[in-house]
Amino acid sequence: MSPLPQRTARSSAWHSWGGLAAKGSTGIGARGWNGGTGPVLAVGNGRSYGDSGLLDNGTIIDAADLDRIESFDASTGLIVCEAGVLLEAILARCVPQGWFLPVTPGTRLVSIAGALANDVHGKNHHALGTFGRHVPWFDLVRSDGQALRCSPSANDALYRATIGGLGLTGLITRVALQLIPIRSPLMVQDTLPFASLSGFFDLAAASDRSHAYTVAWLDSLATGTALGRGVFFRANHSADPAPGGLPPERVLPFLPFTPPVSLLNRVSLGVFNRLYRLAHRVPVREARVPFQPFFYPLDRIRGWNRAYGPRGLRQFQCVVPMAAAPETVAALLGATHRAGEASFLTVLKLFGDVPSPGLMSFPVAGATLTLDMPYRGARTDALLAELDRITIAAGGRVNPYKDARMPAGVFRASFPQWQDFARHVDPAFSSNFWRRVAGSASTQAR
Repeated sequence: MSPLPQRTARSSAWHSWGGLAAKGSTGIGARGWNGGTGPVLAVGNGRSYGDSGLLDNGTIIDAADLDRIESFDASTGLIVCEAGVLLEAILARCVPQGWFLPVTPGTRLVSIAGALANDVHGKNHHALGTFGRHVPWFDLVRSDGQALRCSPSANDALYRATIGGLGLTGLITRVALQLIPIRSPLMVQDTLPFASLSGFFDLAAASDRSHAYTVAWLDSLATGTALGRGVFFRANHSADPAPGGLPPERVLPFLPFTPPVSLLNRVSLGVFNRLYRLAHRVPVREARVPFQPFFYPLDRIRGWNRAYGPRGLRQFQCVVPMAAAPETVAALLGATHRAGEASFLTVLKLFGDVPSPGLMSFPVAGATLTLDMPYRGARTDALLAELDRITIAAGGRVNPYKDARMPAGVFRASFPQWQDFARHVDPAFSSNFWRRVAGSASTQAR
């Protein structure tokens, strides 16, 4: 994970013009960028797996202290937040009043502006699409001093470019989000083991019609006829209140330090996978579970990322069209086996045909596979290059905000509209990611 930038104090100018204190002595003011000698980038809670939230030789604008919920209408579910408000703060405020996030990623420790800038998706893409579909408007400050309200009817080009725009179109200062109503903080969950990839696709096709949330864990070490076996989870929000309220959430201590080597290898993963499949060998239907463990299992394990060792992890996520999905997913899993790698958290689900308003949004209709593995240098890089090749050959795309090494060619093949997007990139904003995938071509596109 990316290191968090050092916290800075709230700018006294924030409420007068929508500005924000910056790390260092420079900032964006009402008359535009003043005193800056290099590019800038706004960062929320620093939870990105890749380098879209990193900027070498530039200024980081730290939005984390902009953590106020400005308004919440409990009759309509519309909430307006400053840029640094975390999703967990929205949940704490709104779930007791019968509202929930329309779309949430696998962690609630991301800022609302970060969720917008990455146009995050969740387990319900087939039903409600991406986060950006539920943002009726947001406020954006550009480096030339313009403070813009962006919506489908006002500054619509910047609205589309900013949703999924990886924080490159300017400083998001305020976001309006339309929540969805719920009657209970409980989920009604089915847990269904399946024996092969074909079992997943059968379950997913049926479940997407009956359940709002679907996702599967795969045993990444399984081969042969068992290739792609795993456990399928599907759920809906419960209509019944939680008797006595939700139990206290348990946070499990994991690793207080980073071990000198990765604890994750084919031996340790083999043990974990066997135990996990054993724990879920019997189907369980209509279990009532709190929403937290269903949506945010890793948030409950403090320091889980340290298990990957001092070199960290590489995460790969792709989406491929449904027509090619079964054979492509099998090919991706087969490539990891041939490379001698093992993915600890291997997730497979279907994206629906629910278009995002974002110009650069990652999800499209198809199957999306996520793999993560300890970083082992050239060996891991070679595998990721092969996964890129398989994905692009199938007509798919690679997720930019889960990535820290995507070559320019893979990015441009994944997002052929990138030059249209580049015209909306604020000339003062950049990131390590954008430098790598766009380079000088981004300047030519503007």
